[in-house]
This record gives sequence, structure tokens and C-alpha cells, in this order.
Amino acid sequence: MIFDAHSDILSDITTKYSNGETDVFRRYHYDGIVKGKVEGSIFVIWVEPEYMDNSYARVIKIMDSLKKDYEYSHDILSIVKSYDEMMTAKKENKFYIFIGLEGLENIKDNLDLIDSYYEFGCRHASLTWNEENMLATGAKGRASRGLTSLGKKAVKKINDKKMILDLSHLNDKSFFDVIDATDKPLIASHSNARKLCDASRNLTDEQLKLIRDLNGVVGFNSYSDFIGNDKDSQTLEMCVNHIKYMCDLIGVDHVGLGFDYLDYFEDGVFGDASSYIKGLENSSKSYNIIEYMLNSGFTKEESEKIAYKNFHKIIKTILI
Repeated sequence: MIFDAHSDILSDITTKYSNGETDVFRRYHYDGIVKGKVEGSIFVIWVEPEYMDNSYARVIKIMDSLKKDYEYSHDILSIVKSYDEMMTAKKENKFYIFIGLEGLENIKDNLDLIDSYYEFGCRHASLTWNEENMLATGAKGRASRGLTSLGKKAVKKINDKKMILDLSHLNDKSFFDVIDATDKPLIASHSNARKLCDASRNLTDEQLKLIRDLNGVVGFNSYSDFIGNDKDSQTLEMCVNHIKYMCDLIGVDHVGLGFDYLDYFEDGVFGDASSYIKGLENSSKSYNIIEYMLNSGFTKEESEKIAYKNFHKIIKTILI
């Protein structure tokens, strides 16, 4: 089975509720997830660029859509907040989700909103998407700008509340500033090795080692532009090469999966069909990467660590 550390399904649920649909998770997503042998995930609340001017309102809309859809799907879906709740959901054969926050631009300078989000059920947060905000700087921001003084306070609050802090999407300076601001385990939920693909969203060897040194986990991202520098290298084989490279560099105990599938968005918004890796087009294909790993020399024990055990260990450590 697989734990997917980064899913944008909530964006699709919100869009479909805005169009008058209901029971979205069951009707559009559940069968594919089951087929792909995904047992649980972090479902992120993410504000799309077109909603940035009123980002807090968009967050509330996403939360409202999740609450409405959960009324339809609670027999197959469990929103969990701790390791014990996760294990209970597994015993009940329910798909389990942790609610995450992909970027905190929406709080502006109001750190108390982190408390409100925690009360709603959020147990994961990253400081930015790709933008610059009042806390930190994303991958498309200025290279010279990093974590702000307010951002340091946000890091402390996230740590104090025992939420999972995510480094994916930060620019390099913000990444290192966060490392300097905490000694808690961190994750990069959906990032690859920059050594194999020179994308700013990927991580350098030094960054990968720093996550390892804090007993963290890096989740492999299947988005094609983070796999290879050209289309010919954007293959399932290269996906496994990223996983193998990171395992060799930082150890198999520090690598997981965070697919970041794009099939929840209309073509042209964040790419088109060419943005998918053949064999990893959507959640229903997720287990293909495990089978390819096993055929490439990974042992069953190693593949299970990468598939779910490493992120489960993080969850057990942080979410008390």
C-alpha cells in the first residue's frame, strides 16, 4: 500500500461543488485511489493563483467544500489528526487523510489563523507555494529573500502545535533559514533531486542531507518537469532513478512518495498531457512505481519503507 504525501484533490472537490455537484470524492476519486493501492494521503488546501487577491476567502471555501463532501463520504473516508486515528481508519478499511496547508500567504500577518486552521483539523503546513509572502519566499521569488522575522514566529508556532512542517516550494534561502530556525523533523512532501533534474523546485544534495539529519522524509514528485531536463528523460525509469539517487545519498529511511498529480486540473492550467509521466498519469497508476522499483532491485522491505512506512514514522513522531 501507498501513502501519498501530497494530493490536490481538495481543489477539484471545491471546483465541482462550485458547479453544483456533490459526493465528489466517491464519484470521481475513490475508485482510482483504490486501484492505485493508495491507502492515505495529505490533502492540501491550496489557493490557486487566480484566487490570491482574496486568498483567505478561498481557504474558507475549500474548507466548506470538504465539510460538505465529508457528509457524503464518511463511510469510505476518514479525516484523521494523529497516528492512532490513522491506524483506526486503516482497521476500518477507510481511506484516511490528513488536512494540509500548501502555503500560508492567506494568513498575511495574522499568526492566530494557524490556531484556527489547527482547530479545523489541519496538521500539516508549508510557508509558501511559489510566491513571496509575509512569512517566506517561494521557488519563484527573489533568490536573495528568505524567511522573515514573522516567518520565524510561524515556524515556532507550527512546531509548538506539533504540526508537520513542509519545505517543498521554498526557495533555497528560505529553506536554509527554516533549517536554522528549528531542530524538529521536517518533510519535503513533493520534491526531487536537483542533481538529476535542474529545477528550482528540486533539492540539492546539501538540502537532502539536512532533511536526513533532522530525521525527516523527502517525498518523490511525479510531475514531469521535475523528473528530467528534457522530454526524452521524463520516464518512469527516471522517476525510479530519482528515488534510488535519494536513497543512496540520504538512506532509504528518508524517502517517500508525494506524487503531486495534475489530473485534477483542466489541461493548460498547470500543463497538459505531456506533463504526465507515462505510467504515472493519475492515482490509479500509483502502484506502478512500486512494481518498477521491485523490478529494479529494491527489496520488499525497502519498497514498503518508501511506499508508506517512512511517512508513517514521521506522523507517529510529530502528530501526538
